[in-house]
Amino acid sequence: PHFQQWQLCHVLVLLGLCCSNFYGNIANVETTGASERTAKPEGLGYAGVAASEKIAERDLKNMDKYKETITKVANSKCISPSVVAAVISRESHAGTALKDGLGDHGNAFGLMQVDKRYHQTHGAWNSEEHIKQGTDILCQSIIDIQKKFPTWSKEQQLKGGISAYNAGTRNVRTYEGMDIGTTHNDYANDVVARAKFFQRHGY
Repeated sequence: PHFQQWQLCHVLVLLGLCCSNFYGNIANVETTGASERTAKPEGLGYAGVAASEKIAERDLKNMDKYKETITKVANSKCISPSVVAAVISRESHAGTALKDGLGDHGNAFGLMQVDKRYHQTHGAWNSEEHIKQGTDILCQSIIDIQKKFPTWSKEQQLKGGISAYNAGTRNVRTYEGMDIGTTHNDYANDVVARAKFFQRHGY
């Protein structure tokens, strides 16, 4: 099924068909947005979707530097560019939170914070190769959740895959509790809310 999924995606790309909803439509994914633990360090006195949107708005100018590359890579992988942008926003504030391309005490690399302990990193920290690698890991996380929870809707599986990108497939046990165990216990909800913002701004 995994191989067949990639085959179908590549056929759609070759035909020039838009397949950004291949893994589900981000606009239809439920979200509660950022937690107070995520919002407070950003200087915000409120949490929720509004906080996620404000953080994404602050990252938009820097994100736009990578918009063309994000869009190219995401379209080739059949995932919405808005989701990739949202992960980049959450992981590295579009690169502004990194030191020499590194974060997480030096363990995570690049815009998408690929964990060096589990992956051999590809390309420079802000390169197309890096964004491809991070997006491949994200798509594989979604596929793993599809296999683990075949009765979930595409949108539920998409959200679960986003959560798994942060804390692993094993950490996703229920739909309602998928963010328990992720960074600040809000990873997927925050990323989904940011993705909706980026989608409204051309991603």
